[in-house]
Amino acid sequence: MSNAGHPIKAVARLTGLSAYVIRIWEHRYGAVKPERTATNRRLYSLPQIERLSLLREMSQAGHNIGLIARLPTERLRELAAEAGSLRPRTNPRPVGTAAAKSDASLIEECVSAIQALDATALEAAFKRGVRALGTVGLLQRVVGPLAQRIGEMWINGALTVAHEHLATAAMRNFLWNSAKPYGEPKHGPVLVVVTPAGQLHELGALLVAALAANLGWRVTYLGASLPVAEIAGAALQSGARAVALSLVYPADDPGLAGELTRLRELLPAETDLVAGGRAASAYRDTLESIGAVLIGDLSELAPKLEALRRPAGKSAKNSGLKMSGGRSGSI
Repeated sequence: MSNAGHPIKAVARLTGLSAYVIRIWEHRYGAVKPERTATNRRLYSLPQIERLSLLREMSQAGHNIGLIARLPTERLRELAAEAGSLRPRTNPRPVGTAAAKSDASLIEECVSAIQALDATALEAAFKRGVRALGTVGLLQRVVGPLAQRIGEMWINGALTVAHEHLATAAMRNFLWNSAKPYGEPKHGPVLVVVTPAGQLHELGALLVAALAANLGWRVTYLGASLPVAEIAGAALQSGARAVALSLVYPADDPGLAGELTRLRELLPAETDLVAGGRAASAYRDTLESIGAVLIGDLSELAPKLEALRRPAGKSAKNSGLKMSGGRSGSI
């Protein structure tokens, strides 16, 4: 890796932090002080990238970012070593086939924990994953595919409702706790996350909520199976920039198409709709007719949310966000 200054997008990729969180940690806590180009672009040195990586690891381990951001880098290294999480930073994440094998192994470990109804083992696997991949990496590469796998196993009878509920509860606790170190932005846009009435599985909605929180959105999480009038009311009260719907099961609800149309009618024109999940393709015609932003998987969600961070009044369908192709994934 070059010693020259690195732009914030590259730093976000290397550290597992979103660009928003990096900027907040700079302004609010003085975590690092990057150089500025003549055009005011931030450039980060290798020591600063290491420092941000250490701060992420320690905040994920439960340390208060407001306190550890004041510590010298050497002390952060000591804390990381004490926590057993210090590792070489020249290649912090496995790549290619090795990465796929590592992700698959972690997913299998999570499945085994769920089958054993062992929430402690499931949380421990998540913690190891977040140290290796960062929160966003864990969500996209492990937890998203895991949620899809759980849904498939439940439909096929390989998991019971009790297993699915344990997985949901464990993921909810972990995802919300992992978002706490970043704090809730005071001026970020609001995203309402929910599943409409009749859609009973909320793992996908939890993933969307966690990813959005890590990207600097103020998330209003409403859970599973809420009538569209209630969803619209919550969006209006919170001044939501967008509403994200997770459609997982069932894929043949005869009343859902009408409810989706009604939701669009109840929402202000400037409030965008985002929809995804394994059942979303079954309602594609309706989603496209109401101008919803259709998401294939979590890797597509982050750039779509970034594109939605703009002044209200510019609808997604006028900005090229609406997707008419692709498959529906696990959100």
